[in-house]
Amino acid sequence: MQLNEMSIHQLRELLRAGEVSSREILEAVFAKIDAVEGEVGAYLTLCYDEAFAQAQRADEMLAAGETSPLCGIPIAVKDNFSTAGVRTTCASRLLENYIPPYDASAVARLKQVGAVLVGKTNLDEFGLGSSTENSQFHCTRNPWDLSRVPGGSSGGSAAAVAAGEAAAALGTDTGGSIRQPAAFCGIVGLKPTYGLVPRYGVVAAADSMDHIGPMTRDVRDAALVLQAIAGWDPKDPTSARRDIPDYEAALTGNIKGLVVGLPQELMGDALDPEVREAVFGAANLLESLGASVEEISLPHVEYAIATFYIIVSAEISSNLARFDGVRYGYRVAEAEDTVSMFIKTREALGQEAKRRILMGTYFLQAGNYETYYLKALKVRTLIKEDFEKAFQRCHVIISPTTPTAAFAFGHKTRTPVTMYQSDIYTCTANLAGIPALTVPCGYTQEGLPIGLQIMGKPFDEPAVLRVGHAYEQHAGLPLRQPQTEVKTNG
Repeated sequence: MQLNEMSIHQLRELLRAGEVSSREILEAVFAKIDAVEGEVGAYLTLCYDEAFAQAQRADEMLAAGETSPLCGIPIAVKDNFSTAGVRTTCASRLLENYIPPYDASAVARLKQVGAVLVGKTNLDEFGLGSSTENSQFHCTRNPWDLSRVPGGSSGGSAAAVAAGEAAAALGTDTGGSIRQPAAFCGIVGLKPTYGLVPRYGVVAAADSMDHIGPMTRDVRDAALVLQAIAGWDPKDPTSARRDIPDYEAALTGNIKGLVVGLPQELMGDALDPEVREAVFGAANLLESLGASVEEISLPHVEYAIATFYIIVSAEISSNLARFDGVRYGYRVAEAEDTVSMFIKTREALGQEAKRRILMGTYFLQAGNYETYYLKALKVRTLIKEDFEKAFQRCHVIISPTTPTAAFAFGHKTRTPVTMYQSDIYTCTANLAGIPALTVPCGYTQEGLPIGLQIMGKPFDEPAVLRVGHAYEQHAGLPLRQPQTEVKTNG
């Protein structure tokens, strides 16, 4: 196995034993980037000079006794995280040349423990999309099948990890944007509880739904990255003041006696038969490991997609109002007056961003506010109460991560509502603010990965990770490599 293909915990042991240096790991990662990035397109910006300087510092930290498992590990970051001295575009022409003067809190915490920033990954513009086709720079391709999307909006992060172009990555998840691309690309993705990881320095899409989380090769790696970035931050008013447990210690492999809920509403006709079979197979495996799988009901989740898109569009409309040519980002060079300057500047926005702004503005208009937005907030409360009731019986809840495996480019862009249905199984966890993990649970006949979603009680990431790790260790999935591996080695 090449260094760029190893997990964080495997690299940790090599680094601690002095068998390899951070620089050598980074060289292996950049060699892989040079070989496949032209096909995959996971990155918008690569940080060669900065990364090797950080690798040198990491090697010095290790020599001085640094014990963080992330020290010397090459990590990619979605390009909506502020990075001091490195451009942050949000995949939008409006921010094409924006270079932040500070790091997002999560990025600063990674740097503090010696992690190495490889580069900034591609996304749907401002995180608005489910396929990374809405990037204004280029499309990212799924390493398992280059004719298919990697998912979104954190598609670049997922593709980078899957293709061996980073050991791990950070993504953001508003309605499934970590879990859905992780499932499409056959990796692990974790959306933590709302408020567990500070959002300071991350360009906001929808403040009440946005989450930051790790995208990794396995569950242990997800626990290690979460350990480094979780915790209260005085710069983020939504950050939760809580003691942070040892997430890696939760990976005992023992799930005997746990009750696993399987919602009947999330196993309906919209689900691809191959995905359904894989999820039921995962449920059977959890039972064989000593867990009890019980059918449960989440009666209001049928309204989740409509509720989610009303609330999210309203918050997006508010957040993107700042990109007007005055306060942030790009401004047209010539305009007759202030109003025309606003209009011409915002013409640089992509179609999906404009669509969300228009929808959100409509929902917030006088006369529509109570009819749509307030009603959506009430339904959100009902969905949250459904989960609270279910967790009185269950320790975790499982479901498919996505209704299908990765779809082909252009397959859903012509009908936005069809694209929005990609979030049908993931957006419920964002509405409720609960932790949710996706792990690979099989492959389609075409060889595409399928994801299993595991949801837990608020701030019970240890239980979610514990179940995901136990499943992962016993699933016995056949060892397969993405298409880029075959092309490179063949």
